[in-house]
Amino acid sequence: MSRPLTTPLNILVIGAGIGGLSTALAFQRQGYQVTVVERVATMRPVGAALSIWSNGVKVMHQLGLGNAIEGLSGNITQMRYLTHDGQPLTDFSLVPLFEEIEQRACPISRAALQQMLLDAVGTEHVQFGRRCHDYTLTHDGVSAHFDDGESLHADLLVVAEGTHSKLRGKVVGHPVERQYVGYVNWNVRVPADDALAPQSHWDQYVGDAKRVSFMPMGNGGNAEGAQEFYCFLDVPLPAGTTNDPSHYRDELRAHFAGWAAPVQALIERFDPARMARVEIYDIPPLDSLTAPRVALLGDAAHGMAPDLGQGGCQAMEDAWVLAQVVQRALEEHTDTSSAIASALTQYDAQRVSRVGEIVQRARKRAEMIHGHDAAQTQAWYDELKREDGQAIIKGLKTTVTSGPLG
Repeated sequence: MSRPLTTPLNILVIGAGIGGLSTALAFQRQGYQVTVVERVATMRPVGAALSIWSNGVKVMHQLGLGNAIEGLSGNITQMRYLTHDGQPLTDFSLVPLFEEIEQRACPISRAALQQMLLDAVGTEHVQFGRRCHDYTLTHDGVSAHFDDGESLHADLLVVAEGTHSKLRGKVVGHPVERQYVGYVNWNVRVPADDALAPQSHWDQYVGDAKRVSFMPMGNGGNAEGAQEFYCFLDVPLPAGTTNDPSHYRDELRAHFAGWAAPVQALIERFDPARMARVEIYDIPPLDSLTAPRVALLGDAAHGMAPDLGQGGCQAMEDAWVLAQVVQRALEEHTDTSSAIASALTQYDAQRVSRVGEIVQRARKRAEMIHGHDAAQTQAWYDELKREDGQAIIKGLKTTVTSGPLG
């Protein structure tokens, strides 16, 4: 049984991260009733910043936030790889790429982006401090059940609760275990300083299967409006190593002893209270991201290694595609059930192979960078010495232009 299409759809989104809020905003802009439920009582974004590549920024422009994001983000025009002791490997401009695809990348404070999305959606549409533990189908929709004993009913349930999703297994019909990619990532934001890197550069130091990155992230991460760098340091380590902020500086001094002066300066300057230390996991590509009346989205659907910088971008693409296929299905069908079933089929058709391929590419790149095969990692270092930027730009262009907005 299903009601005719006489009233706006009621959309329920579980998770108020980048993917969940992007989804809520996309549906709101189409006139639907949206409720977002988030398990934490207070928003605490994980990670210093997010590298939004051009495909993600294009989605944000469609949702009305592109100009605001560009105003707060870093502006990368040059990409450079260096050896661990600071010898140049390759150095090239990204401007031709951005001009060709008509959109620059926008690395930005994760907190600033999340707050921007929250403000656009409206806090009155977000319920904090409620944990969804299950859902059931009803005769005319789906009901989500919460730990406080209450339930919410919707026409469509969007599960966007992150890589640790408790509902993912139910949606796909089997448990999905996270897989350790093999390295630990320390990430932090620090004041921009030419002693660390030029403010228009993305600099990466590589060696011994480790990596240190300096990326301009704009002025959205602090109340003073000061320019900052998003920095991360990667080290291949076994899973389960000790995570103690009081030891971060000593750990990194040991791991990066003898590295270039900017790396040493970063290690001495960062604030351990503002740093995250994250063991990197992904999930294997899924055959489907949907169940009746339910869509998986963002990291819940395709948690991936950050080595392509596409985690947030793919969540944004998911949000845009889901809203678009729902809108089209409503125009083609006369009842809600048929429309949603058709939309979810189209969502799977457009997203499963796209995100699965990026998950696999991100893992392969993570393994190459971080010494999964020492010979392959050395071959990459040797290739960087000969790289003029064209191969890297080609890969970036392919990733962006394969998205839903070209």
